[in-house]
Amino acid sequence: MTLPLTAWLWRHEYWLPPGITWEDMKETEETRYPQPKHLLVSLPCALLLIGLRFIFERFVAVPLSQKMGLKERLLRKASPNPVLEAFYAAHHRSPKEGELSGLAKQCDLQPRQVERWFRCRRNQDRPSLTKKFCEASWRTTFYLTSFCTGLATLYDKPWFWDHRECWTGYPQQPLLYSTFGYYMLELSFYCSLVITLPFDVKRKDFYEQIVHHAITISLISFSYCANYIRIGTLVMIIHDASDCFLEPTKIFNYLKWRKICDLLFIIFSAIFLFTRLVVFPYKVLYNTYYYSMEIYQPFLGYYLMNGLLMVLQLLHIFWSCMIIHMVYRFLLRGTMERDLRSDSEDSENNEEETLQEKEAKRNGVLPPSPNSNGSCLGIGKETPLQLNGRSRPTDSHAKMR
Repeated sequence: MTLPLTAWLWRHEYWLPPGITWEDMKETEETRYPQPKHLLVSLPCALLLIGLRFIFERFVAVPLSQKMGLKERLLRKASPNPVLEAFYAAHHRSPKEGELSGLAKQCDLQPRQVERWFRCRRNQDRPSLTKKFCEASWRTTFYLTSFCTGLATLYDKPWFWDHRECWTGYPQQPLLYSTFGYYMLELSFYCSLVITLPFDVKRKDFYEQIVHHAITISLISFSYCANYIRIGTLVMIIHDASDCFLEPTKIFNYLKWRKICDLLFIIFSAIFLFTRLVVFPYKVLYNTYYYSMEIYQPFLGYYLMNGLLMVLQLLHIFWSCMIIHMVYRFLLRGTMERDLRSDSEDSENNEEETLQEKEAKRNGVLPPSPNSNGSCLGIGKETPLQLNGRSRPTDSHAKMR
């Protein structure tokens, strides 16, 4: 059963243009072509990258964050409450009004106090700034390394300057050691991201990130097997160009170095919008959709490759809309007040201010103050709300990849 399925999956009609078979793509002593088995190299390399990341974050990123003056938020701890803790673990983290009332009766508390407890309990589970700093530092290091590797690999290649050269001699284009290394570096990194995704900071565009990683790995793997390597290298370096500025922007945002953060944000936004909405459609999409038809007729691999690229472009448009919205807010305020792209967490202060504003609109008083021991049960005397002209807090942080 396995052999017929494998034979069906690797039929040359699916992967190669009409008139070309796998016999034509066999390696010789003089010429090497991409082989599907080469992709297995990425698995141990992905585990190696995860190990390097652990070492880098622990012995480089953490000391660096301390030397650069990263300050953690002081979060209030939720007071011990077995009933609320059991509900938090068994059901969900944000109970509705009816559930709040029921829990309040069980615990002999006010619904507002229960709401405050859940808010503080959620804050306890949110990632620290140090964790986010370490993650951004690792990605900064990788993207800079990958982008420099891509430039060193492609600067003297004809298809980097003339995209029609992507199809010269296709699919019998010899595999170069430099492009093989560049491919395995990128594929290993995205495989490592999939492995560590459950442990990384969960962001607002979590599901879009999953789709992005799946599409990226599929594109890299398929383009390698079908020898779309020249197009694949262009896709990778186009993405790395903007990511080199994204992660440092996040780092300086965590450090609250506003001027550097704002400058990098503007540079990142300009490069992202230009590369993803102009260069990518022209250099890649138009190239694979039209110019490839000058040398062969459409086949299954042609439709699959273009379909994956189209899905990737839809993600570009989704993230571009988020960035344009952020640039608009930046121009209105004169500074970047929100984390880039997809951080889902609200700060405790923002969440507290939001609750205060709701109470102010309702009856003009603050919610109960926390206990003197710093817990978040919220039993105390109500005091008048003093806004002092404070503006409405922003939404949850949003980061763009």
